[in-house]
Amino acid sequence: MGKAAFVFLLLLPASAQTPGYRAPRTPDGKPDLGGIWQVLNTANWDILGHSAAAGPMVPLGAIGAAPPGLGVVEGGELPYLPEAASKKKENFAHRLELDPEVKCYLPGVPRATYMPYPFQIVQSPKHILISYEYASATRVINMENPKKAPIDSWMGWSNGHWEGDTLVVDVTGLNDETWFDRAGDFHSDALHVVERYTPYSPNTLRYEASIEDPKVFSRPWKMSMLLYGIQDANAQLLEFKCVEFVEELMYGHLRKKPTQ
Repeated sequence: MGKAAFVFLLLLPASAQTPGYRAPRTPDGKPDLGGIWQVLNTANWDILGHSAAAGPMVPLGAIGAAPPGLGVVEGGELPYLPEAASKKKENFAHRLELDPEVKCYLPGVPRATYMPYPFQIVQSPKHILISYEYASATRVINMENPKKAPIDSWMGWSNGHWEGDTLVVDVTGLNDETWFDRAGDFHSDALHVVERYTPYSPNTLRYEASIEDPKVFSRPWKMSMLLYGIQDANAQLLEFKCVEFVEELMYGHLRKKPTQ
């Protein structure tokens, strides 16, 4: 390979490279995605490219500031319908009151994947369990015949299948109570997410989420990123049960005041 061609390959984005990696197999011959994973990006602050910014509370100083990020949305923009674009701006302006993360609500899909907390994948032929450290959220991916969501819920209903080495997960039945990030990007109860988990190297998975929501967006769009396997010898999920951290915020005003 000539020097110019080698430099060209180095400049290609990760999504354009094909490492030809073949993942280890489970006893039933499927790619083994098991392990503890975490992102190394700032998508939870804003899924679009963004500069560093001061936080919403001045007394927190740099502790509450938002780190910069290149964004994870392909094309670098979200195709909001006009009315929805206005709501996104309103969400951001009132994010301390409205962001579901502030209230420790379950994060939904795909946000659960790229919050700054690890998650664990456990596989079997019939089901795949994903357990998230944040708020002790969990979801079970049905790998048998697809089934309809019985009701809408925070984490939705997941049906999965394999396309070669890629786990494809069709997620429906999501309620409208979650956001995509802290920037106020939101969806309706018509949200439909198709996830793709592809082994990329011994310690990375490529994650893609295709988003469709005709009530909020004018067309489908997609985000993508790498998930990194945590290799520490004692790697494990710890507890981050945040409900007790927000009880005063949400219910303090209901406390019975002592009589004089």
